[in-house]
Amino acid sequence: MAHMINGRDGQPKMLGVKKYEGQIVRAGNIILRQRGLRFTPGSNVGIGKDGTLFALVDGKVGFDPRRIVSVIKAALPASRQAK
Repeated sequence: MAHMINGRDGQPKMLGVKKYEGQIVRAGNIILRQRGLRFTPGSNVGIGKDGTLFALVDGKVGFDPRRIVSVIKAALPASRQAK
């Protein structure tokens, strides 16, 4: 049961980082969910209308110290291909 705040029971928003630095992602995978632009999209990263950052290509996730999220394009290992 969620916490009651001011007599209302709000739904959780499930925000935060979903894929971390160095993790392999496929095109379309969500990297992080946010409100506003705390993190900005870098190369090979798209942004949804709700601020969600997602991968545009297969590769590895990279975070810049300036809060820029990028995906370094790379071939996926054989075990992750053709699914």
